[in-house]
Amino acid sequence: MHLNFAFTFNQILWTVTFAAQLVLLIVLLGRERSQRFPFFTASILVMALRLLFEELLSGRMPVFTLQSVLLSLEDLSAILGLLVVVEIARLSFPGARRSAWLIAAPLLVLLAGLSLVYWGPWPPHAELAVDSRLALLRLMQFLGQKADIYVGLLTVGLSLLVLCFGRRFKTGWRKHSSLLLVGLFVSAATWLGISAYWQHVMHSIHPGITREQYQQVVALSKTLFSANRIVGIAVTLGWIASMWIDEPVSNPVVETAAQELSDLPAAADAAPAEE
Repeated sequence: MHLNFAFTFNQILWTVTFAAQLVLLIVLLGRERSQRFPFFTASILVMALRLLFEELLSGRMPVFTLQSVLLSLEDLSAILGLLVVVEIARLSFPGARRSAWLIAAPLLVLLAGLSLVYWGPWPPHAELAVDSRLALLRLMQFLGQKADIYVGLLTVGLSLLVLCFGRRFKTGWRKHSSLLLVGLFVSAATWLGISAYWQHVMHSIHPGITREQYQQVVALSKTLFSANRIVGIAVTLGWIASMWIDEPVSNPVVETAAQELSDLPAAADAAPAEE
């Protein structure tokens, strides 16, 4: 008996990705995590809708209309990504003073913005002019791509801040906000690495490229896309597990007793000196 699988590898990746996002939404809503992370929940919902529309509406409606819907969802996802970074930052540093926010937030935004300027090629200003509906779609695609990179840079910067100063603000790595940030960091670092490598590949292409070399570039793009989606699936599964488990509850009495016990050796050593 021969087993005949009608699904391709890309279709399997799409199915697993969409199913994982649906399960994550169910966990966020069922475990009442969406009330604490509303922007993160909304971002997962928009990504799931974009996947669904891309699969179900492809070939069933005009290309221009489909691209308008998909690019609108992509830009909306980028906006929600910015709000997710703000949401996670607020929960990661609950006791930070206003002065610290006024220094750290603009600095992070500025550094990410400078990195974005030098990140990749920028088209001439004339190509960004909106003089037709097709030019509008190109502008929407360009803004969505740059916004994704900017969100990734902000995520990496926020992760470094939490790594350096999280202990001072008692940002435990078992908290939901920290676990979400770990997944966001992995996704952002993977996406930035793939984007940087792909830009290097595109710069190395010369006008005299052969058909065989062109096919190798196309195959490489599919491999990078699949690798990014596999990482996204792994991150989503990690979020499902972490959002299902409750956060450890801190007990002030236990913490106070532990602090007193840690002070006992110092007090015992100081007693003979006083005598």
